[in-house]
Amino acid sequence: MLKNIGINVKIKPKDECNDKNCPFHGNLKIRGNIFNGIVVSCKKEKSALVEMPRFYYLSKYKIYEKRKTKISVHIPECISVKEQDKVKIGECRPISKTKKFVIIDVLNKKI
Repeated sequence: MLKNIGINVKIKPKDECNDKNCPFHGNLKIRGNIFNGIVVSCKKEKSALVEMPRFYYLSKYKIYEKRKTKISVHIPECISVKEQDKVKIGECRPISKTKKFVIIDVLNKKI
């Protein structure tokens, strides 16, 4: 049974999964921040590393510089993700020591 998570998602997962940490089929609630990012690595099982670029202002030189933040996220069984995909991630309760976000939606698939 597919639950409504309260967030607009382009493509809802069609597959049924038994993952208890899935926001659509399990009992994981999305709360807090929602970000967009690019998957850098998905070598670990059920985990991925998402990179979010941002601009930081240097007041001394009055310019902006590029910086990036890397976040460990959980991949539910019903969502398939590869490297270089653009994804939407949502904050949830801590799943492990480093994972506090879960992938909600795949925005652009890299072929």
